[in-house]
Amino acid sequence: MKIIARDEAKTIAAGLKTAGHTLVFTNGCFDILHAGHVRYLAAARQLGDRLIVGLNSDQSVKSFKGADRPINSQDDRAEVLAALAAVDHVVVFGDRTAEGLVSEIKPDIYVKGGDYRVEDLPEAKIVAAYGGRTVLIPEVPGRSSSNIIDKIKETASRGPKS
Repeated sequence: MKIIARDEAKTIAAGLKTAGHTLVFTNGCFDILHAGHVRYLAAARQLGDRLIVGLNSDQSVKSFKGADRPINSQDDRAEVLAALAAVDHVVVFGDRTAEGLVSEIKPDIYVKGGDYRVEDLPEAKIVAAYGGRTVLIPEVPGRSSSNIIDKIKETASRGPKS
């Protein structure tokens, strides 16, 4: 099964490390999946042997994106992510950041998008403390769930075509 519980993620991560595999971890909302997400996840997967994606729960997304988000439920977002060849496992977490999950699974490589700075990521400090590394993958310009949502709103505000 690709969609796993948090305790299962910890067990899988330990098994991968014991077997000498490189574990890559990333996290995010992945609300409306788009080409930027797909390219990002494929690039993350190329950095190691297995990729676990931490998916912010619905409540978690609402806490920092607002009451209108997420557009898609956590179950739907998890299912779509799990369908991608680059993704080995998806684990939903309810915290605002992935600090706790990173501390538990201790990935060899922690990945975030190029719109972040390593020094601003609390997870990066945890990864560095146990000898892992953080990698930033460049953004795909103009590709974001927020841009898609804004475009939909703009189109809707113009009303139906006559």
